Amino acid sequence: MPNNNLSVREIQQSDIGLITQYWLSADAAFLKGMGADIAKIPNKEEWQKMLSEQISKPLQQKQSYCIIWQLDEKPIGHSNVNKIIYAQEAYMHLHIWTSSIRKKGLGIELVKMTLPYFFENLQLKKLYCEPYALNPAPNKILQKAGFEFVKKYTTIPGSLNFEQEVNLWELSDEKLKEIND
Repeated sequence: MPNNNLSVREIQQSDIGLITQYWLSADAAFLKGMGADIAKIPNKEEWQKMLSEQISKPLQQKQSYCIIWQLDEKPIGHSNVNKIIYAQEAYMHLHIWTSSIRKKGLGIELVKMTLPYFFENLQLKKLYCEPYALNPAPNKILQKAGFEFVKKYTTIPGSLNFEQEVNLWELSDEKLKEIND
């Protein structure tokens, strides 16, 4: 059921501390559960520098593009894309920051609200997501959001991850238009 108190917006400088805090305060078990390697997590200064640089870059030059998820106008998480090839494709990541807000059905609505930002602003033809195969939440959300399962394989999906089995999901701009019609 949609929650009318949900909203999404582009990242702002004031969000950098929240994202940094999410990563640096997460316990090892939580990070492992999402496929992240605690040894690869940047420190506070590295996060701040990286996020500030990406905020200031034009869309065509971004290496990462982040959308903040809000409940009652308060930030509760984010979705970002990286591996961006402008006007072609990108890879999406999903993060709800507070454990008490997870598993409440908000993720699917937030993803649906986020997709237009990624497709329209980055002129994408395809959006991919490759969550850890053993992390059920993002895999369920992607299926419900209309992504199509492509394959399961072993890889190191990103700079913060350990080698793992992932599920590759894909959403094309045509499929998104079908879903929204």
